[in-house]
Amino acid sequence: MFIMGYAVVAGAAGRLLFGYDSFGNVCGKKNSPVEGAPLSGQDMTLKKHVFFMNSCNLEVKDARLSSTALCVSSCPEEQLDTLEEVQLFANTSGSFLCVYNLNSFNYTQSPQADSLCPRLPVPPSKSFPLFNRCIPQTPECYSLFASVLINDADTLHRILSGIMSERDTILGLCILALALSLAMMFTFRFITTLLVHIFIALLILGLLFVSGVLWWLYYDYTNDLSIELDTERENMKCVLGFAVVSTAITAVLLILIFVLRKRIKLTVELFQVTNKAISSSPLLLFQPLWTFAILIFFWVLWVAVLLSLGTAGSARAIKGGHVEYQPLSGIRYMWWYHLIGLIWTSEFILACQQMAIAGAVVTCYFNRNKNDPPDHPILSSLSILFCYHQGTVVKGSFLITVVRIPRIILMHIYNALKEKQRSAWSSHASRCCYCCYCCLDRHLRPLNQVHLLPRRGDLGAVCTNPGTNLLRKDFEMH
Repeated sequence: MFIMGYAVVAGAAGRLLFGYDSFGNVCGKKNSPVEGAPLSGQDMTLKKHVFFMNSCNLEVKDARLSSTALCVSSCPEEQLDTLEEVQLFANTSGSFLCVYNLNSFNYTQSPQADSLCPRLPVPPSKSFPLFNRCIPQTPECYSLFASVLINDADTLHRILSGIMSERDTILGLCILALALSLAMMFTFRFITTLLVHIFIALLILGLLFVSGVLWWLYYDYTNDLSIELDTERENMKCVLGFAVVSTAITAVLLILIFVLRKRIKLTVELFQVTNKAISSSPLLLFQPLWTFAILIFFWVLWVAVLLSLGTAGSARAIKGGHVEYQPLSGIRYMWWYHLIGLIWTSEFILACQQMAIAGAVVTCYFNRNKNDPPDHPILSSLSILFCYHQGTVVKGSFLITVVRIPRIILMHIYNALKEKQRSAWSSHASRCCYCCYCCLDRHLRPLNQVHLLPRRGDLGAVCTNPGTNLLRKDFEMH
């Protein structure tokens, strides 16, 4: 809470989300003047897009972009080859692509127009849907612009571009997955035995189909002699990797299904018990939705605080009337604890959900009188959770966080050293990291949410029905 409050007060997340120009003005809002910067403090309410005057040749010098950025009302949709076209675009659209102190009537007459106006030709661009930047549409400019803008984070760039370009497909698949899950859940209540066998058969066929399609795509790539671009070669390697992983997963699952085929009867009985618990307390179906809403709210808040931490700094004028933001020295190290807080709080929310569901299911399952179901089992479980088991949940979620962070760090170091095995030292260090990870993973993997539930003696706080002594004996026998 302290980091959140301090970041909101000292940070400026709007500067990152909405964009800002080289003179200290945040686009889309009124700004306060900065001492020593005559072009700061302007009203940019109608100018919501960031335009880079040299978008095709961006460079980073002294941790800042060399190109001048301006706030404009709209991005150019067609290529502008001359200053006359830039002037015509300013007069027709009201979007001025030259520095603010140069009037649009002087674009073609002022001797300083070459330094105050964008480098010609101006490529057509469009606003990025999230950060309101004018992104050039020409391939040669777009690749350079994107790589510089995200500090050469090629993997992040591909992920973001893929998500933004296919966001409609991703959303549609998520809705389809939710619909299929709900349909399967309700179907399990009526034809449990048949549906388990159908599900296993579909799982086997689906795994074989996916593996076959991936190997067919890789075979098609290898026989295509026109593969010359680096992206196509990378796609071929990715397809090969996915095919190998899919085949390995398919083989493992097929072996497990064959070995555990006699446990299918037990699976059917577990589903029948689950159906009885849900019938006794149908509101359990909505519990994950509440948890999901709480997690989404927390994650949005966490990202907002992270953006505020990244933009916390004081503005100061530099050469040429430009403005740069000097980060605060003490706040830049807070993101480490902020990252730990993300994992810890997320695990805490999930652990609270598991405790609430466990308490409600136990209350319904051990109810002796089937004709008199317990009143409000979920609310009763939540009250017991918040009154008696908050310490257990907080401690358990913290232990899971402490376990996960070393595993993530060791695997990151191992992957980094594995890519650079050019010397005997790096090879030896890579093997040591991998051995440490294997030892840590083997000893700490059993530590999960199940081991952090209340102990057997604490069940009396969960089973609140009459006759708790009998329930304790039944539970101990189980």
